[in-house]
Amino acid sequence: MERRISVMEMRMLRWMGGITQLDRICNQDIRQRFGVVAIADKLREARLRWFGHVLRAKGDKVCRIGYDLDVAGKRPKGRPKQRWLDTLHADLKLARIHPDQAHDREIWRQRVSKADPTTKREKR
Repeated sequence: MERRISVMEMRMLRWMGGITQLDRICNQDIRQRFGVVAIADKLREARLRWFGHVLRAKGDKVCRIGYDLDVAGKRPKGRPKQRWLDTLHADLKLARIHPDQAHDREIWRQRVSKADPTTKREKR
């Protein structure tokens, strides 16, 4: 799914810039021209930010109840579907973050916001 989103992003950037495949300009150069980061990196950052919020939540909050929920019953046959936690564990591994670090908000924020310096929230 991440690959399909990345392809869609590049098609839109090429269209906005009037760049065709025949121009033979690589994706990194196009992203640099527009000053944007790959959308997959931004999605990963958002997932990790939300996960930190869930881990810091008290046990009676809805997001925490959903995280701790175990569904009874059998899984269907075939390959298991990609779950949110599976994607999240891959993101944690890629960012080299351990879930125990979520309780220190400053460290979590520094480790998570690696995609782009413009993602850091401006103090109002």
